[in-house]
Amino acid sequence: MDIEAFVTAHRPVWDRLDHLVKHRSSLTGAEVDELVELYQRVATHLSMVRSSNKDPMLVGRLSALVARARSAVTGAHTPAWREVTRFFTVTFPVVAYRARWWWLASSVAFLVVGWVMGAWVAANPDVQASIASPDEITRLVNEDFADYYSENPAASFASRVWVNNAWVAAQMIMYAVLLGLPIPYVLYANAENVAVSGGLMASRDKLDIFFGLILPHGLLELTAVFLAAAVGMRLGWTVIDPGPRRRVEALAEGGRAVMSVAMGLVVVLFVSGLIEAFVTPSGLPTWARVGIGVLAEVAFLAYVIVFGRRALRANESGDIERAPDVAPTA
Repeated sequence: MDIEAFVTAHRPVWDRLDHLVKHRSSLTGAEVDELVELYQRVATHLSMVRSSNKDPMLVGRLSALVARARSAVTGAHTPAWREVTRFFTVTFPVVAYRARWWWLASSVAFLVVGWVMGAWVAANPDVQASIASPDEITRLVNEDFADYYSENPAASFASRVWVNNAWVAAQMIMYAVLLGLPIPYVLYANAENVAVSGGLMASRDKLDIFFGLILPHGLLELTAVFLAAAVGMRLGWTVIDPGPRRRVEALAEGGRAVMSVAMGLVVVLFVSGLIEAFVTPSGLPTWARVGIGVLAEVAFLAYVIVFGRRALRANESGDIERAPDVAPTA
């Protein structure tokens, strides 16, 4: 190969590619296409030079140019630590914060239904009799309810609780594909379970024990379930009312954001499971156990409000960066 003739023939292509790479942030659609084409051509030139010429300076120049062009075409790799940081400071909290009104409505509805149903169970012996016999209720109130939290090793119990709660939250989110219609029923079923236990405990004047055992972990656990229900129903509503976006775009963005909530709730429910396994059945006084639950709840809500509001003001949606369906194309 006549290296001088080769350089003379292809130098304009190399210079043009270098110019496009330097100004990649302001390229037009046609120039983006040209950048990709020239990157491929110069990569071929580099291969030819490496195979037939030993000029290290030319090989080095073309290697550097091809590497820079590849970065411009494919994008630079995002460090894993940055992705994790963005997830916990932007993605998860902003999706939770954007669903705050759905979240609040789910919480209020659950508490109202649970409280009314629990009072109904506590005040009606006939209802109690339809649930269990008097001896079974007495055993539940005096032994089984408290023993549930300590009958298994703490680590094993924590893992079981974590898996169960994560499954409940995942169900809420998966039901978004059905427009979120089954989610109110799932919330009702969980409210019914809590109400029946609370009503039976109240009927035997054991409501202090009920709240002393349920509040330490239940505050954070139920808050996570309410959040899963909120984002699931909100995504379902997006299908009905996508706003100014095309329905498929709104659903894609909302679906990716909801998946981030599912991953974030794994961490939240893990903390809740640890509290349920190690704090709820512990020998700490009731005020201390409940205080730990309240502290975890306040910390989580403050985290969502502070980081979520800040991300929302920065016009973050919780969607992934460089989402494929919204990436600029020519």
